[in-house]
Parts: sequence; structure tokens; C-alpha cells
Amino acid sequence: MKIKAAVVKKMGDPFEIEDNIDLHEVGPTDLQIHMVASGICHSDEALRKGDSSVGYPVILGHEGSGIVEKVGDQVKNFSVGDHVILSFYADGICDNCLKGIPTQCRHYSDYNLSGVRADGDDHFQKDGHRICDMFNQSSFTTTTVVDQRNAVKIADSIDLRKVGPLGCGYVTGSGTVFNTLKARPGDTIAVFGTGAVGLAAMMAGVISGCTKVIAVDVVPERLELAKELGATHTINSKEEDPVAKIKELTGGYGVDWTVDTTGVSGVIKNAVEALAQGGTCAAIAVTAQNLTISTWNDLCVDDRKVVGVNMGDAIPQVDIPRLLEFYQLGKFPFDKTEKFYQFEDINQANADSISGKTIKPVLIIDPDYKPE
Repeated sequence: MKIKAAVVKKMGDPFEIEDNIDLHEVGPTDLQIHMVASGICHSDEALRKGDSSVGYPVILGHEGSGIVEKVGDQVKNFSVGDHVILSFYADGICDNCLKGIPTQCRHYSDYNLSGVRADGDDHFQKDGHRICDMFNQSSFTTTTVVDQRNAVKIADSIDLRKVGPLGCGYVTGSGTVFNTLKARPGDTIAVFGTGAVGLAAMMAGVISGCTKVIAVDVVPERLELAKELGATHTINSKEEDPVAKIKELTGGYGVDWTVDTTGVSGVIKNAVEALAQGGTCAAIAVTAQNLTISTWNDLCVDDRKVVGVNMGDAIPQVDIPRLLEFYQLGKFPFDKTEKFYQFEDINQANADSISGKTIKPVLIIDPDYKPE
């Protein structure tokens, strides 16, 4: 099958919309998906510019939403016409998957970041040459083929244009708070960086009943949105010392939890220093930067911890429906962070994401789609 997709030909190149790309046929456990929309994530930019690589040329995108067009003969629980959100792939049979931690699937990198399908075949080709994929998905396409384990079925009544980013950014931020930190009513949390991931973490802190939910950023407009979404306090770290202010807001103790979404070494260090005794900092940014901290002063004496979190330790088929329920209750209004762009404007959308002009760009791949 021939499709259209946004291709990055070599490291650092812009996206180019190309026709006549060959899509892999539908395998026994596969779904063919007509793409409606896809979020743009900072992980896409990291792979585009070469901070990490799955190989080039590559079709990126991993926050897709669409409609099932075809199903393999061994597919269960999906039918033609189903509306789905796409997320990462895990095999479901390794020891970590069987423990309920698919984000720690023993072959996670092979399945999601090797540039080929989970079965080792090329996902896409042009003129007989491989085009690498991402997350066994590649959502910057008009049509893609994914394994059924990549997909989460949702109600037809939900607007597919809005929900693709639940497959990565929003589930990563919220899952970090719900699944990894396990924040409880009465806890305190500070989130450093109020992009899509940070705001999702912050809203999860509100839902969890944290009595202080502190948003830290340098962009006044984002801090205003954080207040609208439930932050009890905001700190512009250009104007005041965030560590000192957090200590002031917590009686000198610091917060129970911090989440860093910036990946900036100095900011992560602030996130560690803002912790109370026994507190934990979750570092969840995709970054090439390093962190230097004092094991004695920063960690041991106050029993603080720094943890890395992949995809919010989420089980997409469990966590994404939960987020949609919170959304429908008005408790997780993620769509306030989104701005729609036409597929052909992908480079402008990506530039607006990099500059911070847009928190969560969403590409409308099928402009004829109308929500029910």
C-alpha cells in the first residue's frame, strides 16, 4: 500500500512530506490505522536532530489517533471502524511485562527504538530502501500498521483530533505521579517545567489530593495556565530562587515530590534541593545533559532519591482510559494545552514546540474528519 508521510532524510533535516511510501502489509496481530491526528512530542525532536537515533531516513511520530481500517486474522478485541489511540509496544510475555510493568519490557528499545517493526521487518520502504520507524507506530503518516498491543480502543464519541498526545506526553507526566511517585492526599509536589508533560504531572498532583501543587517555569503565560489547571502556587524562576521559595511555602521543609521535565542540569539540581527529607525527584526529560550532585549532601543525609521514569510507568490500556474519564469529569483538561496545525505545516508546528510558543502542537492529518 502506498501512503504519504513526513520523512526526515538525515540527522537534523526538516520534515519533508513524501508520497509513494510503501507500508508493510497487515500481519496476523496487526491493525491498519487511518490516521486522523498526531501530537508532536519533544522526543520526536530529539530523534530528528540526533540526540538519540533510530536511523535515517525516518518517519517519526508516536502520539497518534485514528480509525481501524483492517485487522489481522489473530487480532482480538478490535474491529474495523474502532477509534484508537496509539502508544508504545511491549511484548507482554517477558518477566517485567508479566509483572505489569510494560515500560520495562526487556526488549523495549528493540521494539520501539530500533527503526524496524517488532518482528524485524521494515515498517516502511521507498524504492526498495528502508525508512526507519518509531515506537512500532510512526504516526506522522496518512496510514500506518501497528500491532494490537500498540493500540487503545476509545469511544467513538471522543474527538480523535485531541487525544493522540495521551499516548505519550500526557500519560508520561500523569503516570509519573500516579504510578511511580504514588502521591497521596496531603502530600506536596513541585513540577519544574510546565510544558505538556509537566502540566500533566501537575494535574495528576491535583487529582491525587496534594495540598501544595507548585509549578516552576520562566514563561509567565505558562504559569498562568498552570494556575488555571489547579496549581496552588507558581514560581517564575527567572525572578526568584525556586528552592528558597519552595522551602518558604513548606515551612522550611521542602516538598515530598518533585518532577523535572526540563532536562536542564541546573534545574534538576534545584528539583533535588527542593525536596524534604525522604523526598523523591522524578527526572523524566529526554536530554543529553548530565547531572552532578553530592551523594552525601543531596541524597544520603536527607534520604532523598532521584528516579528515572519511562512513559510514566504506564500500562496504556489501563492508564489512557483513566485519563479520559478524568477529562470527561473536568479534572484533566489536557486539551487546553493544544493547538491544531495542518499536516503540511509540520515544520512550523515543530518550531513552535521548540520555541515554547505552543505547548502541544497537534497535526491534523485527516482534515475531513468530523467528531461525532
